Amino acid sequence: MDLPADDVLSLRMTALLLSPSRPAAAPAISPGPAEGAALGRGTGSPTSAAPAPDVAGVVTWLGAMQAQDLASGLWSLGIRLPGASLAEVEAALEAGEVLRTWPMRGTVHFVPSRDARWMVEILGERPLARASSRRAVIGLDGAVADRAVDVLGEALAGGRRLTRAQCLETLATAGVPVPGQHGYHLLWYASQRGVTCIAGSLGGEQAFALLDDWAPDPHRPERDEALGIIALRYFRGHGPATRQDFTHWTGLTAADARRGLAVAGDALTTVRSDGRELHLAADLLDQHRAAPQHLGADDLLAVPGFDEYMLGFKDRALFLAPEHLSAVVPGGNGIFRATLVRQGRVIGTWTRALDRGDVLVKPLPLVPLDSTEQQALEDAWLPFARFHGAGLRVQWS
Repeated sequence: MDLPADDVLSLRMTALLLSPSRPAAAPAISPGPAEGAALGRGTGSPTSAAPAPDVAGVVTWLGAMQAQDLASGLWSLGIRLPGASLAEVEAALEAGEVLRTWPMRGTVHFVPSRDARWMVEILGERPLARASSRRAVIGLDGAVADRAVDVLGEALAGGRRLTRAQCLETLATAGVPVPGQHGYHLLWYASQRGVTCIAGSLGGEQAFALLDDWAPDPHRPERDEALGIIALRYFRGHGPATRQDFTHWTGLTAADARRGLAVAGDALTTVRSDGRELHLAADLLDQHRAAPQHLGADDLLAVPGFDEYMLGFKDRALFLAPEHLSAVVPGGNGIFRATLVRQGRVIGTWTRALDRGDVLVKPLPLVPLDSTEQQALEDAWLPFARFHGAGLRVQWS
């Protein structure tokens, strides 16, 4: 089946839970063995039924959510949970519904707590294999890194949590030096080894804990099942997308990506657009065929930086004009700005700050906007202000 680009974009925004046309809330597919059993259709578990309307449901639906910048990650959840407050999302994190760790690409993500261990083990294989090369660059001995993992494991035993600063102090006290980039690498390495994770916060600072304490009942799928689960979740929550998008997002080899698609079976389907093969949830395509949904001119969103909307794909040409890339990622330094999105496409960036109890927003349009369009965009920031329990002020330059 061939789809025009606008249909692909509309389907993708629905999958990403960023479209007003997304299905009403329904029970999420179980993140445990039942989901593995549901790979493939005909099981009575629709792959594209909407996720449970909570933090864990959203993260499970998408597979994982970029979260190296916590403030952006919190709004990534909030924008997909209409009516939720920042306090409610933070409470869900503190309750351990999801946690933050480095499952893939050496980058921090939100992941479902019960799935964290297998995701780190399977998606983290390649980053972990490259760890020795990174240590050689920064001058860190492998034995020292392994010693650091043991020290942190002992320090966090018994359900303890320590801030980043306390972890580094603990390492230094135990004779593990943490100059320069050593500290970050050691914290990453302990999490990549499946010993620690980022577990809520203490005094406003990210806290580290033992993964076993925050995921006491881990799901342990066999490797093939795990590949199928992550393929299903990725394409269900990001599709239509290419296999190259999937391998880029997960960091898996091409062979593992193909295996994941094979295991997911006909829970996923394939379409073509602009000469490319794209995969998505079969039920989502069925819904589109029965009742086509299209993005309207009033579909405006204030999307955070580092959102799956931007980071979930290798090829961003569908929603980001090449001439605007440098405005979204200035200097190509990997720091993604928050974006203004109209009909699924980037039309600007924006910054925000808390100022005297209000959210102060500064838009940076990339296309001409008349006064009516400016007012419509101001309305698009109201959910962000409500999320923070604050008033809204917009400063047009």
